[in-house]
Amino acid sequence: MDGGVGLDKRIFKNFSYILILQLLPIFAISAYLVYEINPYLYKKQIIYYILAAIAFTISMFIPWRRILWWFAPLYYIANLALLAAVPIVGTSVLGAKRWITIPGIGLTIQPSEFMKVSVIMLLAYLIVKKPPLQSGYGLFNFIKLSLVIILPFLMIAKEPDLGTALVLLITGYGILFIIGIDWKIWTVILILVGAATPMAYEYGLKDYQKKRIVDAVSKPSYQVRQALIAIGSGGMEGKAKEDATQTQLKFLPVSSTDFIFAYLGERFGFKGMLVVIGLYILLIFNLLYISAKHANDYYIKTFASGLAFLFFVYMGVNIYMIIGMAPVVGLPLPMFSHGGTSFIIFAVIFGILENLIAFKDYNRYTSDAKISMTPKEKLAVK
Repeated sequence: MDGGVGLDKRIFKNFSYILILQLLPIFAISAYLVYEINPYLYKKQIIYYILAAIAFTISMFIPWRRILWWFAPLYYIANLALLAAVPIVGTSVLGAKRWITIPGIGLTIQPSEFMKVSVIMLLAYLIVKKPPLQSGYGLFNFIKLSLVIILPFLMIAKEPDLGTALVLLITGYGILFIIGIDWKIWTVILILVGAATPMAYEYGLKDYQKKRIVDAVSKPSYQVRQALIAIGSGGMEGKAKEDATQTQLKFLPVSSTDFIFAYLGERFGFKGMLVVIGLYILLIFNLLYISAKHANDYYIKTFASGLAFLFFVYMGVNIYMIIGMAPVVGLPLPMFSHGGTSFIIFAVIFGILENLIAFKDYNRYTSDAKISMTPKEKLAVK
């Protein structure tokens, strides 16, 4: 400590700078494409970057290891209450109620986005509170952790927002897979899911959702056809901005958000798409490496694996959707598509993860700028 006051610079010795450096080229390529599509949206994108940087910085310096025992359950319950309020006071857009308008300022929030953070956070707290045995969690603990995932999944799917609900479901169970569950439980689940899939399709999906699945396996929708034309016309090397007619002449819908990967293909070709996919793959592998490296720190392991699955599912579904191999569900390319809420949520999760990594070797720290930095090895000597 510098005279006992201020921030001890030693907290940055464990900071994962590589994670941040991996994100920068993704931001740069995204900003460049958004600027070409619409300079006004580019200005908004820069604002989102600034807000995300603020959210990242704030979340990084909150003492999560000290407050999660009360904050995680409270935040989870608060988000469940917001989800429950959506059908009552929510704003309807294109037949779906997913947003709540904040009175007085007109700002809308999507509770399902905040639910991603709260599910990962509560799972981390519960796992740290009762770590798995060497053979993994048994049936009772598996059911307890599953309730944390399934309850918001059902509420979000009912909005209806099946895409976000499935992302939450896959991410939650992906975390449990990494943490460790008895293999016999997974075997039973796979059998049950396989048996229930036909009935879930017939009675659990709405007509428009079934149509999207049919379109994905037979005739592509208009949006997908335009995306495929854009990607195909880009070839290996891509085209100049003025020649990218699918986007510039507005044939390609929502080219700055859900279908920005198609514009990437039109503008920079197959090579450009491979570069972006490669950046995501490297980021996902690094997150999984961090999860494995800190195998005994279940806070880090949960958040790192949760982020890895979020990126994997978002990226996979978005790209498969654009090339016509998955239903169109409106999932953006993570931290790449133009948008605000999702971008900031990812920044918050990154901030929490960096905080957990930075403070992994210290026993305690306070919520203000004065941080008690007592290494664990010194405590052991005492």
